[in-house]
Amino acid sequence: MIKVLKTGLYDTIQDMGRWDFQEYGVPVSGVMDRYSAKIANALVGNEDHAALLEITLIGPKLEFLQDCLISITGADLSPSLNGISIPLNTTIHIKRGDILSFGKRKQGCRAYLAVSGGFLTQTVMKSRSMYKNITNAFKIEKGEILPSASFTFNERTNANASVKVKSEHFAGLSLDVCKGPEFDLLSNEQQDRLLSSGFSIANENSRMAYQLEETLQNQLEPIITSLVLPGTVQLTPSGKLIVLMRDCQTTGGYPRVLQLSVLAINRLSQKFTGDLIHFKLKNM
Repeated sequence: MIKVLKTGLYDTIQDMGRWDFQEYGVPVSGVMDRYSAKIANALVGNEDHAALLEITLIGPKLEFLQDCLISITGADLSPSLNGISIPLNTTIHIKRGDILSFGKRKQGCRAYLAVSGGFLTQTVMKSRSMYKNITNAFKIEKGEILPSASFTFNERTNANASVKVKSEHFAGLSLDVCKGPEFDLLSNEQQDRLLSSGFSIANENSRMAYQLEETLQNQLEPIITSLVLPGTVQLTPSGKLIVLMRDCQTTGGYPRVLQLSVLAINRLSQKFTGDLIHFKLKNM
């Protein structure tokens, strides 16, 4: 179990998402960066679907009420244990009473804290992913006790594992995309602009969607409300581009001009306001 001494900017419990309920209008949700989340779980011996704590930009302060293994992956938010800096992408032996805190953001946007056995918070529709009006809570709160599995150390416990993470995951600007259903309705000039220009992340970025600062001239008519997915790039009447993310709605009425790959969604989730991206058309 873990006690929340202080919350960060936006801390939520997430797993690989809430599938098979989109026909009822329920978002997929789940971790924004699956690449980093899977590494975190693997380092402490969990299955990929085990629930983790997703930490955005500013980390919380946590007290461990039992021994366990942890790992922290994704964004570098300067984690420390009992005031001493600890590395990312490494299995760390935690003892009861240890205090985990975070400091200055050095790289990325979202960090992942995995604990051995996973977080055992509320399950709704086959998932522990927090989402407003679906789960009782949509983010962790100060004073809350986060349940986790019990753990016993023995001579077979591997508490020294580490993984080298690709720097391109954070530094890379290119996002692989395929054509969206309405891509071919764009003029050749619009298509070239979309695929040859850089776009910067606007202030409006969240688990629901990332808006881009630069606009694309748009004369397309709105479409009949149709299916959308995480990674769908919508073009609004004003020419604004919106990239839907894990908490996005299940239908939309704006033209769907591109679709990001899973790896591109992972990479975009580590970008923040002002960061530059490029769309790269791939056959997927």
